[in-house]
Amino acid sequence: MRIVLTGQAAFAAQVLEALLKRGDQVVGVFTPPQPERAGPLKEAAEKRGIPLFQPARMRDPAVVEQFRSLKADLGVMAFVTDIVPGTVLRAPRLGSIQYHPSLLPRHRGASAINWAIMCGDTRTGLTIFWADEGIDTGPILLQKAMDIGPDDTLGSLYFNKLFPLGVEAMVESVSLVEQGKAPATPQDHSQATYEPPCGEEHAQVDWLRPLSQVYNIIRGTNPQPGATTLFRGQKLRLFDTASQPGGSARDRPGEVTAVTEAGFTVACPGGAIVVKRVQPAGTGKVAAGQWAREVGLKAGDRLG
Repeated sequence: MRIVLTGQAAFAAQVLEALLKRGDQVVGVFTPPQPERAGPLKEAAEKRGIPLFQPARMRDPAVVEQFRSLKADLGVMAFVTDIVPGTVLRAPRLGSIQYHPSLLPRHRGASAINWAIMCGDTRTGLTIFWADEGIDTGPILLQKAMDIGPDDTLGSLYFNKLFPLGVEAMVESVSLVEQGKAPATPQDHSQATYEPPCGEEHAQVDWLRPLSQVYNIIRGTNPQPGATTLFRGQKLRLFDTASQPGGSARDRPGEVTAVTEAGFTVACPGGAIVVKRVQPAGTGKVAAGQWAREVGLKAGDRLG
């Protein structure tokens, strides 16, 4: 089929390669401008000699004319963060399909993977849907479910599960469209949830909350944007951690209960968080044990 691909990052680049391997003719690639260096999708398109378009906004009037000129059968949207107008979505003969890393209609929005973990979900998945002018509201073409492990982070869930399975699902969906067998099942909008893009304001650690909730916040924001607490009035981001149920009733929430070469332990209701990697304000990520030595962290100190 003649396909126009819109996306960015390594995910879209791998979708491109998979479509070409399937035998599709990718007649154009749209990706955001990258002023500092070329992104993986741009590099892949240029290597293959595929027409490349980098509009500042997909809503620019020229974009719909560019789409129409390509005379594509199908639009494929792989990791798209811009607002794409309906005139662009409908420009390909068969419309456009889009990847989303949740089981829609749950967790619509740009940070679906973060929120699934932060909300304590034990199950998630991906959805390929027919794109419309709403935010992740279009009819469902295909879904694949998977477990969220008790220690999965944003990074592990995406790179180890949702990324590779998503590439396969996009190719499978294109094949279903080509065969005329692609479903278009309306979403149950009454079951929808929508969360905003996950930013620092959503990643604050409250040591008074139960252990499971604290752990979910930390792993759901690892590696981006990073859970934030305070130490001596300065921001400290927490990344690689472990959950340690139990603890003593005498431990105060936010209190450092142990410091070792590998890191340090912080109490919260129901147990403690073992911190292995941190990022102090104004610096890069470092091993928690190294940071603890540098700042003189000791048992009895408080975070938050």
